[in-house]
Amino acid sequence: MEKQKKKFAVPHVYILLLALILIFSLLSYVIPSNVYDYHDITIEETGATRSVIDPDTYHAVDKTPVTLMQFLTAVPRGMQESAQIIFFIFIVGGAMTVLQETRAIEAGLGRLIKGLKDKSILIIPVVMFLFSLCGSVFGMAEETIPFIPIFVSLMVASGFDSLTGVAVVLAGAGSGFAGAFMNPFTIQVAQGIAEIPLLSGIGFRVVMYICFVALTILMVMRYALKVRKNPQLSPMYEEDQKRDDVADMDALPPFGTKEKLILVVFLASIVLLIFGVIKKGWYMDEIAALFLGMSMIVAVIGRLGFNNYALTLGKGMADIASGALVVGFARGILVVMTDGNILHTILHGAASLLSGLPSMISAIGMYIFQCLLNFLVPSGSGQAAVSMPIMAPLSDLVGVSRQTACIAFQLGDGISNVFTPTSGYFMAGLALAKVPWSKWAKWFLPIIGLQYLLGAIFVIAAQATGLQ
Repeated sequence: MEKQKKKFAVPHVYILLLALILIFSLLSYVIPSNVYDYHDITIEETGATRSVIDPDTYHAVDKTPVTLMQFLTAVPRGMQESAQIIFFIFIVGGAMTVLQETRAIEAGLGRLIKGLKDKSILIIPVVMFLFSLCGSVFGMAEETIPFIPIFVSLMVASGFDSLTGVAVVLAGAGSGFAGAFMNPFTIQVAQGIAEIPLLSGIGFRVVMYICFVALTILMVMRYALKVRKNPQLSPMYEEDQKRDDVADMDALPPFGTKEKLILVVFLASIVLLIFGVIKKGWYMDEIAALFLGMSMIVAVIGRLGFNNYALTLGKGMADIASGALVVGFARGILVVMTDGNILHTILHGAASLLSGLPSMISAIGMYIFQCLLNFLVPSGSGQAAVSMPIMAPLSDLVGVSRQTACIAFQLGDGISNVFTPTSGYFMAGLALAKVPWSKWAKWFLPIIGLQYLLGAIFVIAAQATGLQ
């Protein structure tokens, strides 16, 4: 009897990240140790202070190859450095589980989808546009996490699949984030560092935003219609059949006064979140506090009881623990690069390579470099702090406008945020949705490929028109 061939299994994300930590640890023995000094700058329009590298201070330091102990402690240290986002994910995940326990959102959105009958496909473009607007206006990223289980449940119940549910939220917000026209965490930080007027070139960016969002919505809708016609085409077909969190459209909970009150509290929390982020500069601690407070009010209205509230909150945290901890593993890559003092060496090498190329090729080179850098430094403002102080003056030398350099950064930073396993909030979102990264990555590859191509077209257009 012939032995059945073993199918190649994509390594678990922990294994992929540990492999990257090992690779960069070994590279610290080969790559020279060099660093830039940092200095603080203040962005006048926002008053924010940023610590950025000084491009004139590149110098060699003593070689510090990563030791075995540093390699083994990279993940624990990454966990410590990422504690804020990890615990943010825990609290938001727990709070949203409490909200789900009341079934109020399931009742409200379920009634809407059921009312639309055969037109439920219209939910996808409307919701994706709203999320894209949030991604563009205030850089919605971590804030998407609470919505993922809700839309996964509803999309599966509507005849689509869990990939569609995740895409509605993550790809929707991600397309707006990448093609943003006023994102404070990418555009405004980069333009502040590049010393060009904040929100300059907004007309060009609005066109870019429309193209990115339209492309992404069309691709997701095309897939969703195929899956509804033939559910077995979904890579998540078998997993979705076993789900116990799918909204039952034929047994929806009553949408009464209690459910309406809970929805009012939830929507008020979202409005407060947007206000707090834009006007008060709220970040993870304040947003986590907001959702924790919301969960308490929802538990009272939903009459969950003290012990049931605590158990539900704990269950929500436990369910996303594996995904939340990915953030610490991903941070471990940056930890070993810093230990070995090789991050700035790689950065300087890329800048030196670009300086010898024609201006149009340099513009594309900047874009490619920023795309690759985002796999190592997935934070938008963090990537701006290490790359823009070099890319801005370099753009002057190679005949690329500083605005084009900012466009290259913005697109390079934003496109892969819902693809790379080093993106903490994205991996946490997949964990909440119970969607393996390998299946998402394979499914999302054609979309991200087209987005990268579209990004290159806009970088070329910015350079060709001398965008200022």
